[in-house]
Amino acid sequence: MTEFTKDAIELPKIHPQPEKPGDYTLSCELRVPYSCEQVFDFFADAHELERITPPWLHFNVLTPKPIEMFAGALIDYKLRLHGIPIRWKTEIAAWEPPYRFVDQQLKGTYKYWHHEHTFEEIEGGTLVKDCVKYGVPGGRLIHKLFVEKDLIKIFSHRQHAMWDIFAQEKQPLVTN
Repeated sequence: MTEFTKDAIELPKIHPQPEKPGDYTLSCELRVPYSCEQVFDFFADAHELERITPPWLHFNVLTPKPIEMFAGALIDYKLRLHGIPIRWKTEIAAWEPPYRFVDQQLKGTYKYWHHEHTFEEIEGGTLVKDCVKYGVPGGRLIHKLFVEKDLIKIFSHRQHAMWDIFAQEKQPLVTN
């Protein structure tokens, strides 16, 4: 039986995309003691993003509940980054329950944002993987000065929030 401890969290890493100078890939993993179906159900509710996003972003899903999830679904959000209000729109580009989905930015601050979420059955639970490929207006300098640090903080918070939800809470995974 696999033991799930804080070692189950792999914090985010960012690497340049060699085939696309000035573009980047963020990746991180988390092992949780729930089935793929249970974990996927949590992510199938876009409003759960509010639970795992850092409070300092003032993140809200604008699309009313319930959001029917499918390839082609559109979701609107608002947030504040360094005090600047931002509107964000994503499209669910792939929807393959309970193993994978992809969201892509249609409107936001990045040149592009392609976020693949995968859920893999492992002994005693699920391996949750995030892989984000993105481009930044302003290139490497803007990325180094601003974007990289913010994304590491956001995804580190997200990993720890998911750990709290999946590995420690003794309540239902999905809130209403």
